[in-house]
Amino acid sequence: MKTVTIRLTAPLQSYGDEANFDRRTSYDYPSKSAIVGLIAAALGYRRTDARIQTLNQLDYAVRIDQPAEPLTDFQIVEWKRGKRKLTYRDYLQDAVFLAAVGSEDDALIDRIDWALHHPRFQLSLGRRANVPAGPIMTEIASGSNPAQVLQSLSWHASRFYMKKTKSPTFVAELIADAALLPNHRSSMVKDNVITFDQRERQYGFRAVTIDRVPLENPYHPDRTAETDHDMMTFLWKEDQR
Repeated sequence: MKTVTIRLTAPLQSYGDEANFDRRTSYDYPSKSAIVGLIAAALGYRRTDARIQTLNQLDYAVRIDQPAEPLTDFQIVEWKRGKRKLTYRDYLQDAVFLAAVGSEDDALIDRIDWALHHPRFQLSLGRRANVPAGPIMTEIASGSNPAQVLQSLSWHASRFYMKKTKSPTFVAELIADAALLPNHRSSMVKDNVITFDQRERQYGFRAVTIDRVPLENPYHPDRTAETDHDMMTFLWKEDQR
């Protein structure tokens, strides 16, 4: 088993769940279909490419390292009497996620990792306008599935958010394929890609489970180096010689 982790951060992200045209809502974290789409774009797969189904077989987990501030945007549509004039779009502001995909096919994971740094098509975080904040950061681990890797990695939030957090530990939410955390209660979400075809996008259900991972805060005062200096102590030691 080989796993690649992907740090996802941008001013705005959006991972649409089931919604109608008038109100486009978002999951609180990157859906598996969004990550499959991100990887497919990096590999150069078009929306109707049958190889996308292979990406569905990847094991998937995601950790919320910096929860989002929600934002709702509105748009004015065609102005006609008796028709709805406004539509709404939900976004995730200033969030940081650590996504992980794994496979027994080591070569596939290596290809995905390379493609994320050399993408064929533009990468976006949920919607086309939501581009990543700089180059995608990845890391490869061997011998562990995505959930195990995310349970072991350090906190990847922004330094500002870490300093703002007052507690010595941050408890991150981990959402994973149910098979990766077999002793946890599971639920169904509809984010398994059937087709990305713009004429009729289709998604199926998959089972997910949630865990919570305590992460050390490296900027908490208890873990920072002592920086106070007492000059008089030094002079006293010199006087005792």
